[in-house]
Amino acid sequence: MSTLTLPRTTVAPGGIPDLPDAERKPLTKKETAADHPTWCPGCGDFSVLALYYKLIEKRKIWHEKICTVAGIGCSSRFPYFVQAHGVHFIHGRALAFASGVSISRPDLHVFVFGGDGDAFSIGGNHFNHTARKNVKMTYVVMDNHVYGLTKKQTSPTSPIGFKSKTDVWGSTDRPINPMKQAIAAGATFVARCTATNLPHLLTTMEAAMDHDGFSFIECLSECIEFYPGAFDAANPRKGGAFPEIPAGHDVTDEYAAYRLADAEGPGVFGIFYNVQRPTKNANEAKLITEHRSKVEGLADWQILKKSFDRMK
Repeated sequence: MSTLTLPRTTVAPGGIPDLPDAERKPLTKKETAADHPTWCPGCGDFSVLALYYKLIEKRKIWHEKICTVAGIGCSSRFPYFVQAHGVHFIHGRALAFASGVSISRPDLHVFVFGGDGDAFSIGGNHFNHTARKNVKMTYVVMDNHVYGLTKKQTSPTSPIGFKSKTDVWGSTDRPINPMKQAIAAGATFVARCTATNLPHLLTTMEAAMDHDGFSFIECLSECIEFYPGAFDAANPRKGGAFPEIPAGHDVTDEYAAYRLADAEGPGVFGIFYNVQRPTKNANEAKLITEHRSKVEGLADWQILKKSFDRMK
């Protein structure tokens, strides 16, 4: 599918020309890592960060081509730990900001990281609309089924019966199913992984990055302080099992993906859904190109005058 690219509106004076990729060495972890991570020892988010470094090195993504965006929460501290362009945005609004970056700078690889509270509670509306618009980016949600940064409150994915500071007798609210929500909202790439199966997570992150559209990965990442053992059932090293999606699953079948998402927690792992649909990026670029063609050759004041004349 051919896509149009939004033209750059500004050019830095005296810009340094890009080196040919063949002359550039892949970034190492030392060159990509920034501040020292401040998560609790044993947190699953360390694994996701380590694989992000590895992905950048493996796929030869340069500093100026990376943009890391996050909201608020433990996992949302990602931009602090990556030596590249990035934004630690406000609670629940990471996808809104990342959408602007993705549409205005189609040359960038836009990665968004968040937690279950940031993504599905205060950011739930943005999640639905970014998915349905199919904005090109990779969104990795480190789901630990609890609010960890604020010290153990019930989150949108906490199971029934979970005891927390906000549900001292146990939660009675039915948790959301992130996979079902993503598929129903219109996400074109939907997958589930765990922070304990690194090869599987890296392969999935690569597939998500290559997808032309909104890519969503739910990564089960244990909070060892406030919900230890939440995902032991999916960890073979702790007596659990890691059931992968059957090899014969058709990733373009929305209803089959929805049925897989209905499996009892922690569910099955792999790519549930993967289809191609026009992106918001391509649609916006097409509109801009069409409108610019109507005023081609006109000076700015002439374009402004045409606009005023239409108002008469």
